[in-house]
Amino acid sequence: MSTIAVIGGTGYTGTNIAREAVARGHEVISWSRSIPANPVEGVRYETGDAADAVEIIPGADAVVLALSPRGETAGRLVELYATYAIAAAETGARLIMVGGFSSLRPAPGAPRFAEGDIPQEYRDEALEGEATRRWLTESAPAELDWVFMSPAGAYGAWAPGQKTGSYRVGGEVALFDDEGKSEISGPDFAEAIVNEIDRAEHHREHLSVAY
Repeated sequence: MSTIAVIGGTGYTGTNIAREAVARGHEVISWSRSIPANPVEGVRYETGDAADAVEIIPGADAVVLALSPRGETAGRLVELYATYAIAAAETGARLIMVGGFSSLRPAPGAPRFAEGDIPQEYRDEALEGEATRRWLTESAPAELDWVFMSPAGAYGAWAPGQKTGSYRVGGEVALFDDEGKSEISGPDFAEAIVNEIDRAEHHREHLSVAY
């Protein structure tokens, strides 16, 4: 059993990760602004400003960063994630940073989606998410064992889907099916993340997850 700290543990992604991890017998500590209306049984919830979430990192075997650059965290994500990453490096915890589809490339060597035309309503979040990836790959402590994980294009609370237990894991190039779709459900993306925590198959890599 591992102790997993999920910062942003009450959002769509964080909740699915917490639920999957608890179901496997892991100890899960969540940090968020407030207690959720429907807490996951077995999760220990801590609340407060995002800057104080570093408090739950000591003692954790793995730290999952699943904040969204919205509300009070908008414009702060790189600074916050750098603080968490440095703390994880100091304690020897693995770091799983949840990114976005826009940080992926459409083809090997091609510019990332975030470097192209993004609808205005998504642009700020996409660019801030990509900035966290750049910090991680360029500035993270050398001793930090990290993985940056991007879901498929069609991913989110608006398209929750079902748990199938089947998915593909790729690198920084986006995965599409034979019909040109890039999709993954919340439960299956969470399973991929917890599998990576359990198996530790990748190190200092950018991964994509899709059907």
